[in-house]
Amino acid sequence: MTVSPRVAGLILAAGESSRMGRDKAILLYRGRTFLETIIGSLNAAGVKRVLVVLGHHAEAIQQTVNLAGVEVVINRDYQRGQTSSLRAGLAALEKTAAQGIKTLEGIVLCLVDHPAFEPAVVSALVAAFERSGAPVVIPTLDGRRGHPVLIARPLFGPMLALDEGTGANTVIRACGDRTEFVEVRDPGILIDVDDPETYRQLTA
Repeated sequence: MTVSPRVAGLILAAGESSRMGRDKAILLYRGRTFLETIIGSLNAAGVKRVLVVLGHHAEAIQQTVNLAGVEVVINRDYQRGQTSSLRAGLAALEKTAAQGIKTLEGIVLCLVDHPAFEPAVVSALVAAFERSGAPVVIPTLDGRRGHPVLIARPLFGPMLALDEGTGANTVIRACGDRTEFVEVRDPGILIDVDDPETYRQLTA
C-alpha cells in the first residue's frame, strides 16, 4: 500500500527506561533493535518520512541503531517526561513545514516500548484516516485500545500547548465521538514492554 507522503511517523524514544534497566531502543526483537523494528514497520506500510525523538543516552543509541534515512531530534529535557518529547517531535515537523516541505496531514505516533505491531496496522490506520478524516484513529483488538495511534494535523497545536504534567491522552479524549477505532487482529498493538519480565515474554 502506498501511504500519502503527508503522513509521517513519529517515534518517541527519549526516556530513561528505568524499570527496564537498559535502553529499550536497543533491545532486540526478531533480530533487530526495537527502534529499527518500528522504523521498518512504518516503512513497510509506506510511511517513508520518520522522525525519532531521542534523549537519554542519545549518542550511544545513534551509534548502535541504524537510523539511515531517519530524522533525529534530541530532547535535552527528556527528564520532564514523554510530553516534552512529543512536543519536541511535533515542533520539528512544524518547522520543516514552515520551510516549504509539504504540510503534514497527520502522524503515526509510536512509542519505543510498543515494537510488536505489524505494518498492516499502520496501513489500516492510514486508510481509515484518509476515508474519514477523523482527528484520531486508534487500533483496537477485541475492544481494547492499542498502539500506534494516528493523530491528525489539527491536534498538533493543542499538543504543542500541553505542559509537562499533562499527557497527550488529554487532547485525544477531548475528541470524543470524533475518534475512529479500527479493529485489527494483531495482538502486537497491546504489547507494552516496560520491564524485564514483559521483555522476556515478548522474546520467549
